[in-house]
Amino acid sequence: MENYPTTLPPQAQDQQPGLESKMMPEPVYIRANYKGSDKLQGKVALITGGDSGIGRAVAVHFAREGADVAIAYKAEEQTDADDTRELVEAEGRRCVLLPGDLRDPQFCEAIVSQTVEQLGKLNIVVSNAAEQFTSTDVAELPNEQFEDTFQVNFFPLVRVVKAALPHLHEGDSIIATSSINAYRGNQQLVDYTSTKGAITAYIRSISQQLAEKKIRANTVAPGPIWTPLIPASFPPDKVEKFGQDTTLKRPGQPAEVAPAFVFLASEDASYITGQAIHPNGGEVLNT
Repeated sequence: MENYPTTLPPQAQDQQPGLESKMMPEPVYIRANYKGSDKLQGKVALITGGDSGIGRAVAVHFAREGADVAIAYKAEEQTDADDTRELVEAEGRRCVLLPGDLRDPQFCEAIVSQTVEQLGKLNIVVSNAAEQFTSTDVAELPNEQFEDTFQVNFFPLVRVVKAALPHLHEGDSIIATSSINAYRGNQQLVDYTSTKGAITAYIRSISQQLAEKKIRANTVAPGPIWTPLIPASFPPDKVEKFGQDTTLKRPGQPAEVAPAFVFLASEDASYITGQAIHPNGGEVLNT
């Protein structure tokens, strides 16, 4: 097994969702011994928030499994996106970069059309982009922040899925990143947690509609994973202890989450829809 770090140096970033290139240590996006087996050969995937963190790991894993990918991201994250494209292309696959603001409904439609135009089709939609802000008093949580968190975390999923459905066919897959917090709550991340609950309910609902078309929809609900969101959201002393309260006594790495996306996107998961996979370091949840 990989020797993943159990502790992290205290650090902070002053922007959401943060830059992977500024993290210490940088997250592990794929295991050195991960061997692709053409599980996604010839597929095309669109990944929002695909420039860093879990999104980067998913992009690289998909590429190693034979898929071309398009990644949507904020323009401020261009350096991370360029690095991800290099990693995907090193796997011999194509990578389309789609900078923009997912709050914009037209951008959500455009990333679907541009993916199809540049890569020829669309088989896998991964909704992963997110932001989070801490708040200790719900009475003081600004309405504007609550609404903006939904505009970034939830509504793009709805808009991208709606735009993508005309291009999806039997055997294709929709996967959204939920969170452990949707199942247990989080007193400091009320708006973020609410969006993850909405994502979970939305995917469970559309999975029932799409079943007759044989299009599957599922979620991955990670626990504490070392991504740019962490130093961008929490004070340095909390970052230093991040993930140590799990059963495995350490934070998870994106490389430990991305294989769940590969599984759900592949034919291996042909009998799985409306479900959640929980890479969370050992916490048992009622799902």
